[in-house]
Amino acid sequence: MNYPAIGLQVPKILLPKVETDMRNWSVIACDQYTSDENYWQQLNTETTGKPSTLNLIFPEVYLEDTDGEARIAAINQSMERYLADGSLSEQPNGFVLVDRKTCEVESRKGLMVALDLEQYDYNKGATSLIRATEGTILDRLPPRIKVRENAPIELPHIMVLIDDPERTVIEPLFDSNPESLYDFELLAGGGHIKGYRINKSQQIEQITSALSKLADSQNYRDRYQVDGEVMLYAMGDGNHSFATAKAIWEKLKLEADDKEAILEHPARYALVELVNLHDAGLEFEAIHRVLFDINPAHLLQEMELWFNARGEQFVYTPCSTLTEAQALASAPHEGQGFSVVLAGRYGYCQLKNPQLTLDVASLQTFLDDYLTEQPSARIDYIHGEEAVSNLGKQANNAGFYLPAISKNNFFRTIIVDGALPRKTFSMGEADEKRFYLECRAIR
Repeated sequence: MNYPAIGLQVPKILLPKVETDMRNWSVIACDQYTSDENYWQQLNTETTGKPSTLNLIFPEVYLEDTDGEARIAAINQSMERYLADGSLSEQPNGFVLVDRKTCEVESRKGLMVALDLEQYDYNKGATSLIRATEGTILDRLPPRIKVRENAPIELPHIMVLIDDPERTVIEPLFDSNPESLYDFELLAGGGHIKGYRINKSQQIEQITSALSKLADSQNYRDRYQVDGEVMLYAMGDGNHSFATAKAIWEKLKLEADDKEAILEHPARYALVELVNLHDAGLEFEAIHRVLFDINPAHLLQEMELWFNARGEQFVYTPCSTLTEAQALASAPHEGQGFSVVLAGRYGYCQLKNPQLTLDVASLQTFLDDYLTEQPSARIDYIHGEEAVSNLGKQANNAGFYLPAISKNNFFRTIIVDGALPRKTFSMGEADEKRFYLECRAIR
């Protein structure tokens, strides 16, 4: 069942057969713990000889190893084997309602659906129904394409956001007495997860009707005070995986002899978890910036020249402590403001006439330019103010303290400014990221 007006398909989801040990089946997204090979080695030890999604993914900690081709071949063989021996069982057309408990939150709710890649565009200036929230780095796609291009199934760690403050799409489904599909503790401190079957006609009608109301063009214009095409879905986590699916779909279309028949190909859609931006269990965390091997005085001078040349009116105020700088940043002020530590000296930066909506977008746009002119300098993206302070105190370093993004302004920012700079926001800690579980045939 397809609903083209809202870019939605009711998928046939593949789940492990009933007797499967679900705890060993489900593992965390491949792009987590990329500097911690021991984490992945421990997972391998725990799941060896057991049906597990670890056998179906390419952990990015191993991307630079020389056995990439062999690893991908083994992944595809495992997928084929799980399909052939009944390890994966195809469910009736329907969605899966998800309730995830993590070490940080009691509940984060989601809905597994298939979205139409025809209605996704990750390019700058996109006006598609589904849009990227951060810039897509094309160099990151080729290794992902190699993993997916010959795979018979997909298993997503993709989370897509909807802006549903009235909680009309996902939350009411928990009151519809849904059938339980799984209920188990996740590996490695990942928390607990429950899944429910959503395939009754009234449940599907409720979902599609609520999404259609969110996508109503007049409601959209009134709500965001903008014109133009409707954006219903915004990428949360897994943008590069979704972009990979898009790239493969475009290649399939290009090579197809029958241009009409190919539009029915299962690879046109990608399985994702929809999450309401306003879910209490979804936490946006700030990502701060630290620069290394720079001249702090020169950095400050270049910031002033760069922003003022664009008419953004940059003003720097020295402060004796971080508390003083943060008090200025949190007090009512014109335009944008954020705190900084320059080799141990604190200050407050203000842009009185910013061109972009978010502080982090304004700063990152400058930093991208600045770093291209400073080949010896480097940047790191840091969680936690203490780490920024410790690093920013060191000679030839600078740290920028940035605020977390407001959920209320998130969608409008994407609509008005387009995709945000990389590392603009984080949806929770590493062990809160999506675990692989549901699958879907794509061939």
